[in-house]
Amino acid sequence: MNHQDKEMLAPLQERIGYRFLNLSLLETAVTHSSYANEVRKGHKSNERLEFLGDSVLSVIVADYIFAKYKDRPEGDLTKLRSSLVCEKALYGYAEKIRLGQALLLGRGEENTGGRFRPSVLSDAFEAVIAAIYLDGGLEPAREFVLRFVRPEIEDGENEIRDYKTILQEIIQKNPEEHLYYQLVGEEGPDHDKKFVVELRLNSNVIGKGVGKSKKQAEQQAAREALALMGELK
Repeated sequence: MNHQDKEMLAPLQERIGYRFLNLSLLETAVTHSSYANEVRKGHKSNERLEFLGDSVLSVIVADYIFAKYKDRPEGDLTKLRSSLVCEKALYGYAEKIRLGQALLLGRGEENTGGRFRPSVLSDAFEAVIAAIYLDGGLEPAREFVLRFVRPEIEDGENEIRDYKTILQEIIQKNPEEHLYYQLVGEEGPDHDKKFVVELRLNSNVIGKGVGKSKKQAEQQAAREALALMGELK
């Protein structure tokens, strides 16, 4: 790699937040197949790195959400992982580090807007993950990925519906009705305790929830009650 190539990649390294020992890995990560074929025949494109990065990304995200959401069923985890590693998500991550500015594209790809194309940017982002993984191992790759994934998860959690409030607003339309959340059990050891809550409408149980906190269990009980009432959308 010549001095000019290193100069070109320096700003991207800063935006990535990782200093490469083997900078040629990063150069390959930003090299589109059109550039390799048109401009530097025989030069490696990022396609193989993209293949590896896809798997590294999936493992990192799966490991993180598996540990974070201990009570979520497999189906929920699969949907969450998919939303975090889909092309739309990866394109957003790539935009945050202005990855498009650093891409090496062939003339045809450049002229048709490849530098801004979601598929091109998402593939390059996966290639960057693989480059970090090969250069420094799993931990720096994990740090890089979670820098983007954590805020996405937090934003999603902030949008979770408050089932207790929704249910309370419905019940308030009938002043004679009263809701009452009752703790009916605790399960598991102290370090991993689960709380069981029943939700009563007057004297009738209309929902039951289990959670790692009483608040979480109450939300689950309210959700079950809303589903029973046909109020979930």
